[in-house]
Amino acid sequence: MPVEEQGLDPQRYQVIPRTLIFVRQGNAYLLLKGAPDKKRFPGRYNGVGGHIERHEDVLAAAQRELDEETGLQADLRLVGTVLVDASPALGVLLFVFTGPPTGGELRPSNEGLAEWLPYEAIANLPVVPDLPPLLARIHAMPPDAPPFAARSFYDERDTLQIRFSAP
Repeated sequence: MPVEEQGLDPQRYQVIPRTLIFVRQGNAYLLLKGAPDKKRFPGRYNGVGGHIERHEDVLAAAQRELDEETGLQADLRLVGTVLVDASPALGVLLFVFTGPPTGGELRPSNEGLAEWLPYEAIANLPVVPDLPPLLARIHAMPPDAPPFAARSFYDERDTLQIRFSAP
């Protein structure tokens, strides 16, 4: 469909697409500890991921980000989407992936150091605010579960809320 038929309107709510990856090996997850000089969340653990470039589909972007930030490849599958309400006009749309590693060699990157961590140990680590509920949801999902849909926002008390849609 041509651009003029897309109904694009800069006054409408817009989103920036990003990937978020939780590589899983048994009961352990690969998390990235943010570099000390990182602008956002230095020293905190998060999944691997980043922006989707204009020429990429979401899976290709996830695979690229995983390779760039960790040196690993994985058999990734989409397990959910999260619409992050960042402002009244702009949000972030996270495409959340998980899967087992399939190759590569773990290495540090400018983003931080990737570490394999047992699921139970993550509760005692400095993490980004949305990691605990997202990882809990992923950890509890059966392998054949359909992808979840969620919305992330801060309430009137400035407390992070993540609302998962009913399956």
